Amino acid sequence: MNFQRGRTREEPEINLIPMIDVLLVIIIFLMLTTTYAKFSGLEINLPTADASKQAEQPNEIDVAVTANGQILVNKSPLAASDVKSVSEALRRAAGGREDPMIVINADAKATHQSVVDVMQAAQTAGYPHISFATQNTSH
Repeated sequence: MNFQRGRTREEPEINLIPMIDVLLVIIIFLMLTTTYAKFSGLEINLPTADASKQAEQPNEIDVAVTANGQILVNKSPLAASDVKSVSEALRRAAGGREDPMIVINADAKATHQSVVDVMQAAQTAGYPHISFATQNTSH
């Protein structure tokens, strides 16, 4: 028995406003309770260049790495660029000086491996103090 003969049936309506309110509360809760982990990997202190502090130090050994991988120790090129040859060249360049500072002047297009080889050669030679030369950005 249908007593509502003239009445049309209403379609159910979904109200989105309460659902949006619930989602916003969930988002705020997640934002407040989430902890962000800081990567505690390798911390690198990048060198800064200051033109007034570029004084020549007598206990330095300059090592240049060119873009094609050639290595020069105190402006004299090496025949081989393997770790053992570079290590021997560093010992010869140091002479009798104790604990010299190794200054690496690497070309911007030099491979990362060639710079790492120079660092490993310095460690093999027993020279732990390594520095990287920079240039001033203002020309």
